[in-house]
Amino acid sequence: MSLQDGLSGLSWKPGAQLKSAGRDLLDLVFPPQALDAGPRPLSPGLSPEAWMKITFLDGPVCDGCGTAFEFSLGPGVRCAACEARPRAFARARAACVYDETSRDPILQLKHADRQDLAPLFARWLSRAADGLVEEASAITPVPLHASRLFSRRFNQAAEIARGLARLRDRPYLPDVLVRRRATESQGGKSGSGRKRNVAGAFVVPPGRTHQVAGRNILLVDDVLTTGATADGCARALLAAGAARVDLAVVARVKAATIPS
Repeated sequence: MSLQDGLSGLSWKPGAQLKSAGRDLLDLVFPPQALDAGPRPLSPGLSPEAWMKITFLDGPVCDGCGTAFEFSLGPGVRCAACEARPRAFARARAACVYDETSRDPILQLKHADRQDLAPLFARWLSRAADGLVEEASAITPVPLHASRLFSRRFNQAAEIARGLARLRDRPYLPDVLVRRRATESQGGKSGSGRKRNVAGAFVVPPGRTHQVAGRNILLVDDVLTTGATADGCARALLAAGAARVDLAVVARVKAATIPS
């Protein structure tokens, strides 16, 4: 069991056929409910109304940070912010924009123990970050400090990353990256304040470097704001010998609100 999987990792894991049969039986007894409390859907997920409101990033995006472009500028093109200040992670992709519609289910997973949302987000990432997943040698989540993991019981990024790795048949490495000191919440901090808050907070333990060296690592998190946390994680992975680090997140704030 992985530390980042938290207490949820203690449960017995049934086989795929048994899980499928169990889901079919449960759907008969308890028909699927919309994860956003909307009208009942045909299968587990968001209601049609919620789907219409979420701004999915399906169009052309910056190759560096995943922000949306109004029109295609060609493959590999980066926004001015990425050109001016490249980050440690090579590329980033987000499934949707972080706004009043997407915020609620993301926070429900994070703070309301709604682990049933993790498989949905994993499917979103599989689609939005398809190229990054294809090139990934392994998938790892942004870690929580042990103290926060104990109080929250699970790492939401690990729940999403594990589902994505299983969905796309990629090695899942939940413990190659460690948050070695407890950091303050990033909420309300400026871009520079976020960088200072996580500076030196992440490390690859010496006993785990062989799992990272020479590999393309896909880092998974729930939300991308300034990129300070992901940048700190990427620096630690690269220092341990990773060939490249890419980033996949469920949602990202609008580029106009991201401090440099």
